Amino acid sequence: MQENERLVKLRDRLIEGLQKIPSTKVNGSLVQRLPNNVNVCFQYIEGESMLLNLDLKGIAASSGSACTSGSLDPSHVLLAMGLTHEIAHGSLRLTLGRENTEADVDFVLQEIPVIVERLREMSPLYQG
Repeated sequence: MQENERLVKLRDRLIEGLQKIPSTKVNGSLVQRLPNNVNVCFQYIEGESMLLNLDLKGIAASSGSACTSGSLDPSHVLLAMGLTHEIAHGSLRLTLGRENTEADVDFVLQEIPVIVERLREMSPLYQG
């Protein structure tokens, strides 16, 4: 039980930080969710572009859902929740584990806003 409590604190810290990025939506309930899972959508960007940029920073993440890995289609779950194709394509799934620390979360929260801003500046849809 201690590990779940630690992961919940890290997860909530991550969600809180990501919500500070404009046009970001947390997918799913903020209360009824796994202790180690964060899924968000960043409007005006593609999830695949986000993944490439995160990988260059050494941050492991995925776009979409685990059941659609290897596919460029947006998560059918996000679509069923009412997200548009465009927004669902900007989804990012981060999973925390036993070895993650507050410093890891802080690093992610330092890098993601910079990446999101850079990708949005390149997007023809973004009117920032």
